[in-house]
Amino acid sequence: MDGTLSTREVDVVGLLCRTSDRLPVGAAGAEALARLLAGRAGALPRIVGSRGAARALPWEDDLRAGRDCLLEAAARLDEALQEGRFPLLLSSDCSICVATLPALVRRVPDVRVLWLDAHADFNTPATTPSAFLGGMCLAGACGLWDTGFGAGVDPAHIVLCGVRDVDAGERGLLEEQGVGQVEGPARVAGVLAGRQVFVHLDLDVLDPAVLPDAAFPATGGFSLEGLSALLAEVSATADVLGAEVTSFTAPHLAPRFAEALAPLLPL
Repeated sequence: MDGTLSTREVDVVGLLCRTSDRLPVGAAGAEALARLLAGRAGALPRIVGSRGAARALPWEDDLRAGRDCLLEAAARLDEALQEGRFPLLLSSDCSICVATLPALVRRVPDVRVLWLDAHADFNTPATTPSAFLGGMCLAGACGLWDTGFGAGVDPAHIVLCGVRDVDAGERGLLEEQGVGQVEGPARVAGVLAGRQVFVHLDLDVLDPAVLPDAAFPATGGFSLEGLSALLAEVSATADVLGAEVTSFTAPHLAPRFAEALAPLLPL
């Protein structure tokens, strides 16, 4: 990063509205990161909604209750892409991707999705052991089940990295659909070099020792420095069109995390 400003403006959107939140701290984390990252980008954050109650609901109920929030997320991403800006969405939960990723591929059909997450989120209603919408969202965006928000993501255009907690049913689906997993900053950057890329970053890709109080912790994750290095490598070699960041459960650490995530910004 050389510190010069890109010609692309950054749209930072903090989604406080509830999708399938299981922890009350998620919206606070999304807002804290949105404000700090917007400041780094020289932009004003757009804060959407208010903090709702965290509840453990079945996926059908979360899909209905979160409809307005999901539509808002997709609309903000689509508007930014249409106008040549860089969308950066902050949300408490990965479920926003059932709406954002279909909107993304309608604009950029050949885009690659870099999926940084401890989990593949590739269950369907037929395979999910938990009935959690957040564990089914990527499969929905690929059209393996009907979310009501569209689909269209090509599984072969997804690059998983950091995924280490996969249910038996979704493991079979990942293999069947040809979803690839690549590890290491240099290898990920090499696979994505020269491509248009959208980054989905669930911060539970970090080790639980780095990110306290994750809803679904999985040991063996990235260090914060390792994640930052990977983002920097990808940003240097690929055309990163935008990003969504979810599951930030440590608002008191927001300044440190915003610094580590700064390579996402088109600066």
